[in-house]
Amino acid sequence: MSQTGYETKTGEVVGAQRQDAQRNREAVIAAARVLLARGGVDVSVAEIAQRAGVGKGTVFRHFASKELLVAEVVSEALEGLHARGRALLQNRDPAQALHDFMTDAIALQAADRAFCEIVAGAERNEARIRRAVERLHELVDQLTLRAVGAGVVRPDLTGRDVALLLSGIYQTAAPLASDEPELWRRYLVLVLDGLLPRTMTPLPN
Repeated sequence: MSQTGYETKTGEVVGAQRQDAQRNREAVIAAARVLLARGGVDVSVAEIAQRAGVGKGTVFRHFASKELLVAEVVSEALEGLHARGRALLQNRDPAQALHDFMTDAIALQAADRAFCEIVAGAERNEARIRRAVERLHELVDQLTLRAVGAGVVRPDLTGRDVALLLSGIYQTAAPLASDEPELWRRYLVLVLDGLLPRTMTPLPN
């Protein structure tokens, strides 16, 4: 075989190997996304590997630790919510934008146990997750300040209030989630009514 032919053949083999590796990586992430949403951060690498149809060694070739895999999946969800929030900043109605963001954020917690645990602070060791959570909090500040500036929510509302309420609303309904998965929507409405700029009791400092 000529040198050119050998190089072509080698290139084809390397290309195929890279494609296989990429497919395996995507399969691992897809499996982790489903299992982490269902079981939270305690899901094992063995379970993820089995669902992905690969060995544990393949998982660790792509992610040196389970924490890095969790960070990949949860950061993806955080970035998706951040993108949604950025789009809502363009909404002409600041009250509706804040309402829609809060709804989306709580719905994500209800559907994704790992995301819920991360946002609640159970697991933020990875720098990537910390950065994503910080960016999300900055976005919540922007959405809240915009609503306050428009006079559509009470003037003493802060972004930190909203960020904590996002977790609190879901956690309030969580004990009954298996029988009433949409119960959180009831408490979201109660909270949103409490944010309106009507006759109100001043918040303590």
